[in-house]
Amino acid sequence: MKPDNPCTSCGACCASFRVDFAVEELQSQGGCVPDGLTVDINARLARMRGTDHAQPRCAALTGVIGQQAGCGIYEWRPAPCREFGMRAPMGIGDEACARARARHGMEPI
Repeated sequence: MKPDNPCTSCGACCASFRVDFAVEELQSQGGCVPDGLTVDINARLARMRGTDHAQPRCAALTGVIGQQAGCGIYEWRPAPCREFGMRAPMGIGDEACARARARHGMEPI
């Protein structure tokens, strides 16, 4: 992403949605996602810790949402995080992004 991309500092999506992914992405299974930041769902799925709370906030999210937030495991984030917003032009500002930002009182991108 370009440095001026709001996705690199917003964090709204990381505090709005459940993040489930294949267990093969876990470090213990040969992937990159740190096991300590996840919970097991079943034999095939894991979830980022904190994303299933009533007020979700991914355990890997650092900083203040909408001001200066970031992913503590950006290089090792799971597929749903890598794919978020990919349907929108330039990979930012899709409908899910707008919902996440609204949840935190921010305007759409």
